Amino acid sequence: MSTEAVGLGRRRFLNTAALTGLTLGVAACNDKPETAPAASGTSAAAPAAHANSSTHLKPGELDTYYGIWSGGHTGDMRILGLPSGREIHRIPCFVPDALVGWGVTNESKAIMGTKPDGHLRYTVADTHHTHASYKDGNYDGRYAWINDKINSRIARVRLDYFVCDKITELPNVQGFHGIFPDKADPVDPAINYTTRVFCGAEFAIPLPNNGGDIDKPEKYRSMFTCVDAESMEVRWQVLIDGNCDLTATSYDGKLAATNQYNIENGVHYEDMMSSERDACLFFNIARIEEAVKAGKFTTVGTSKVPVVDGTRESNKDPKTALTAYVSVPKNPHGVNASPDAKYFICAGKLSPTATVIELSKVLDWFDGKLAELDKAIVAEVEIGLGPLHTAFDGRGNAYTTLFLDSQVVKWNVDAAIKFHAGDKAAKYVVDRLDVHYQPGHINASQSETRAADGKYLAVGCKFSKDRFLPVGPLHPENEQLIDISGEKMVLLADHPVRGEPHDFIIFKRDLLKPKQVYDLDEFPLATKDPKESGVTRNGKKVTVRITSQAPAFSLREFTVKKGDEVTLILTNLDKIEDLTHGFAIPKYNVNFIVNPLETKSVTFMADQPGIFWCYCTHFCHALHLEMRTRMIVEA
Repeated sequence: MSTEAVGLGRRRFLNTAALTGLTLGVAACNDKPETAPAASGTSAAAPAAHANSSTHLKPGELDTYYGIWSGGHTGDMRILGLPSGREIHRIPCFVPDALVGWGVTNESKAIMGTKPDGHLRYTVADTHHTHASYKDGNYDGRYAWINDKINSRIARVRLDYFVCDKITELPNVQGFHGIFPDKADPVDPAINYTTRVFCGAEFAIPLPNNGGDIDKPEKYRSMFTCVDAESMEVRWQVLIDGNCDLTATSYDGKLAATNQYNIENGVHYEDMMSSERDACLFFNIARIEEAVKAGKFTTVGTSKVPVVDGTRESNKDPKTALTAYVSVPKNPHGVNASPDAKYFICAGKLSPTATVIELSKVLDWFDGKLAELDKAIVAEVEIGLGPLHTAFDGRGNAYTTLFLDSQVVKWNVDAAIKFHAGDKAAKYVVDRLDVHYQPGHINASQSETRAADGKYLAVGCKFSKDRFLPVGPLHPENEQLIDISGEKMVLLADHPVRGEPHDFIIFKRDLLKPKQVYDLDEFPLATKDPKESGVTRNGKKVTVRITSQAPAFSLREFTVKKGDEVTLILTNLDKIEDLTHGFAIPKYNVNFIVNPLETKSVTFMADQPGIFWCYCTHFCHALHLEMRTRMIVEA
């Protein structure tokens, strides 16, 4: 198919937009509203009256939405309240956290993964994308997942306690980037909830990556991985041409997809730019799992994970194909599923276009009913310079970030399809709003569900420049909140955030039922009665059991000997909401918290003789400062 047949080609864009690209903020389309540009540090003019015009909550007033944000290089997940934008909580996942003792306690180390000597295997991370589990096309409040791009790990967070409970390292991949759970089973309609999480690998590597084939780029490959949502074990992988960027899933569970840049599979920057177009790669989930069940797979290196062949050469026949490569403009960034369950939208990045792919047509191709796969493209329209990611309002409108224009563009999907089909009178661009500056990810309230409500839009801006007080060379990023309840978008608020967060989701608070107090029976090591406290010895291994109830620990002191391996188990027996205790041991690098009815343990070598005052680090009572116990280490 020619480039002109599906929209504006890369070369035409680069030639015609070279001059406009020199100045940020110049739109690629001629339909931008004729309003004066916003001055530096100000937002564009907006209507005064809007349904969601205030983000300021009165004392004691609760937010109406939860926001789940990636934490970037801090390796955590952040929980926000919206519309206030207040950060409520941080959930440590991949990186140690001194507040809660993540990476200090035995329980957290077991989740994070350790070397044979007991030290953490990794202490750095790079979280990008976070998504939550579904039922009936909406969030069900069970789980959320987040990726670690650096070390190819996926973490699961329980949304009843807002804690990370499992981490899995993916085999055979590097640069694990895109992530999305399925929303239903591809075969059984009774399974209308999440059972799989799909993970896209961005970097191609020799397989197995054991030092061989380093100078043979043709041997480099990426993988698309399926992880079981409950066990967090890797189910299968697909060997592909090119790489994976982001990931999306259909509402019927039949299709998953990843947008691809670098279909050339180049190993150097210069090698990644030769193709005229890249791809949106679709995976037929039912067929993949049939192939695995039938034993039509291989394994790589020491991994036992089934790997099926999803390369172009092996999937030419639609009726047996496991994968389908739909062409899209060069270097796309992002693929998003519309809440009406009809379309996936890829943004062009180097092309000023958005590509709308109709999912029913992709399924028709797999069934042999569509002669040309690219006929699944029902629109490819110009929307502005540097389109990256897209959100939806549930009213047929899409909202795409324009990185180069520093704008959000609101456009109507049906009108774009009509325009692409030849109706040049169809006005698909509805509105534009200047944001500050260089926006990346975007999401709207309930946008990634069938219940998209079109009230709020959040946009993550990669540069903040003059928006906040200067704090030296490292600037915060700027998360902006926008009212999308009316025809025109209205910028409501700026929120500085520590870099570098990426993706996020926003959903109604009534979809979650968080627990305020733990269930004591969830902890096998729990000390359920203060009378069970004490010290037991087995040779050089010593176990210390302590309970906490404000304002005292059950043991006023305990004694060990230099050279002992000490395992200290602390149970918080307070049952009152928000009554958390901490436990710190000076000079021993021990500090962690226990929430109501929670149990945690730490293991350390008693290698320094003396008196060490163990104290509660989390304010809990009027006599908080007196809440101490002595650890006596005998020489």
